[in-house]
Amino acid sequence: MTPRDTPVLESTRLRLRPSVAADVEALHPAYTDTEMMRWWSHPAHSSIEQTRADLASRGPGWRRWMITLKDEDRAVGFVAAGEKRQGNVSEIGYLLRREYWGSGIAAEAVACVIDQVFAEGQRRVFADTDPDNAASRRLLERLGFQLEGVLRGEWETHIGVRDTTLYGLLREEWHGGA
Repeated sequence: MTPRDTPVLESTRLRLRPSVAADVEALHPAYTDTEMMRWWSHPAHSSIEQTRADLASRGPGWRRWMITLKDEDRAVGFVAAGEKRQGNVSEIGYLLRREYWGSGIAAEAVACVIDQVFAEGQRRVFADTDPDNAASRRLLERLGFQLEGVLRGEWETHIGVRDTTLYGLLREEWHGGA
């Protein structure tokens, strides 16, 4: 899995595609939302240049799918997957604009990406989330992820030193959706 191999994925309501320049403006409101960014490793952005740099950056082995509604090609969030052990294990992360919270879009988009990484041969997907991020934890549990552990004092963030909860999902446990 390489960053250039980001195929377009589709679900009932969504089209997930590689990033385009217009995604910076579409997602900037999410990156400036202090409540949304509370659980991220960095604070809310104060400039569009920060959002542009964030969306342009990608660690080795990471891919990012922009979440769009099928009837409009404007990014409402993204799902990212990073291969942690070549051919075996991927980490997953996601962001969704606030006005789409509670709509099931995040679960539908994450499920699409999980389908993709398992179809590519990955045996395990995991997610790392703040213990106090109840909405993210509920999403992972609804998708079948199992809580595997808590790492105490794992991250130093803009809100202080934070624990992390690790959730994992094995390919044979995946039942294909929310």
